[in-house]
Amino acid sequence: MRQRRVLRALAIPLVFAFVAASCGSDDDSGDSGDSGDGAEETTAPDATDGDDGDGAEETTAPDTTDGDVDTSIVENTEEVVYGGEVILGLEAEANGLRPWEDGCASSCYNISYSIYDPLMRQTAEGAFEPYLAESLESNDDFTVWTMTLRPGVTFSDGTPLTAQTIADMFPIQQGGSIAGSIIATIALESVEATGELEVTYTLGVGNSAFPSYLQGQSIGLVFEPAAAAADPEGFNSNPIGTGPFTLESRDLDNETVVVRREGYWFTTDDGNQLPYLDRIRFRPIPDEGTRLDSLTSDTINAMTTLRGATVRDAQAASGLNLVLFQGNSSGAGHYNTLVPPLDDVRVRRGLNQMIDQETAIEALGDAGISTPSTQWFSPDDPFWTQEAADTYLAFDFPSGSASVQEYVDDPARSDGKAAGDPIDVTLSCPPDPTLIAYVQVIEQVWNGSGLVNVELTSFDQATHINNALTDQHEAHCWRFGGSSDPGSLLAGFVTDPEVSVTNYSNYNSPTMQEALTQANLTDDFEERKALFSQIMQEINEQALTWYAGSTPTLIATAENVVGVNSWELPEGSLGVGIPDAVTHWSQVFVTE
Repeated sequence: MRQRRVLRALAIPLVFAFVAASCGSDDDSGDSGDSGDGAEETTAPDATDGDDGDGAEETTAPDTTDGDVDTSIVENTEEVVYGGEVILGLEAEANGLRPWEDGCASSCYNISYSIYDPLMRQTAEGAFEPYLAESLESNDDFTVWTMTLRPGVTFSDGTPLTAQTIADMFPIQQGGSIAGSIIATIALESVEATGELEVTYTLGVGNSAFPSYLQGQSIGLVFEPAAAAADPEGFNSNPIGTGPFTLESRDLDNETVVVRREGYWFTTDDGNQLPYLDRIRFRPIPDEGTRLDSLTSDTINAMTTLRGATVRDAQAASGLNLVLFQGNSSGAGHYNTLVPPLDDVRVRRGLNQMIDQETAIEALGDAGISTPSTQWFSPDDPFWTQEAADTYLAFDFPSGSASVQEYVDDPARSDGKAAGDPIDVTLSCPPDPTLIAYVQVIEQVWNGSGLVNVELTSFDQATHINNALTDQHEAHCWRFGGSSDPGSLLAGFVTDPEVSVTNYSNYNSPTMQEALTQANLTDDFEERKALFSQIMQEINEQALTWYAGSTPTLIATAENVVGVNSWELPEGSLGVGIPDAVTHWSQVFVTE
């Protein structure tokens, strides 16, 4: 039987974006160019000509959107320093630290990657390479994947990592809210220990995108199964992973502290034992201005943001290292098609046509940074297609009003109201000021039509995510897109909603499901691109989502914090960078 090494089979030429569709935060990327000296750039490069030039400092936001605003991913050339701590300001508290149970967005991943190791991880070139795994191979039809684990790895409690560990994780994952849905979505039928360090995954349907699932929270992060089974709830406050840090304390909505783990298995190509830091303090600071003020006043020494207005303010500040990335992730929203009147395509299409994307982008603070999105892929991504772009409903208020009017006047309308009565729509977004401004723009134009009564609601990010997962939503702001393989990015959204909790629109489309199945049965790039474009076109035609523009993401640090954008995989390949404002803090150090 011919074997395919995943490094060859899935080295798709991504020009990156973010990982996974997340809400108030969302994944991956980087320009692999060299900035010259290997040091972290102190500002976002100028974006006026598509060239980051000589790395000179730039203190203002780029004034056009047609250049590359990503910070180059380059190898670190500074001598590493051990000790010290990073105090990281996050945009929100993590939903939870149980990989099989809790949804995970940007803030969560920064914490999770410090405690748990992923089996696979994405490189700066777009391939998925082994991380905690040592190798991964598939059979010809992508239904059987054989993984070899690294030898000599132990959990933080001293338990050795074996193939049986991964097999024992599987029943726990099957019962998890998040992992169970992913397992059903990809038809993962069994996980078996076929050797001391050999694991065999068997899928009911071939899936060439399978390696991309093994870098994520649901089935890719390795936890100690005996402890998880013994006390599933308590595992949140006492997580046990193979990762570089262990949990010292967790004070919800205040601070989560992890400390250096002695004897961690990862040693870099230069012979450096990871991690470098003694301690990381993760502090949720939901207010964007307060988070940046905390950094500039030295209360914290690192922060993340996914807000264009904060990016601009950080660029205007002095004494900061800024690592900026902008990829596929788009500010957006989705409609729950189970709820009248959003179950009618006339309403969804009409509401979309009433949204002026440029005004929405301006409200988000992204004017001059983001261009309007038309699909889950940005125009510089190889999976972007003009065919999908042409199907997105551009701003046309009269046409949008006419579409909603047709529903309003229909005596058989699905919401049970009398013909001629305005429709009722609940629009929800987390309580960040820029997000509130964004949904208020939408509210005003929908209400202004005289055809829609809008109720605005706002919940913290964790609740907002949970509302989407449990179908307690109508029109829901979100983010879509990512740098992971499109086969895994789209899987949850396309799969039958009876199976997938991440089919947020609850739209059941056999044609999209068949296109996804066919895309995952091949590793031919052009064939997959055409199939993903078909899915994007149907999403647009059915108006399941709306888009604003590409989301700028930033990790800003004090000048003495080094290594945010230069982390490596165990075999020495440069990692994907900081999509979704997530990095591997085990490879970050403080120089003084």
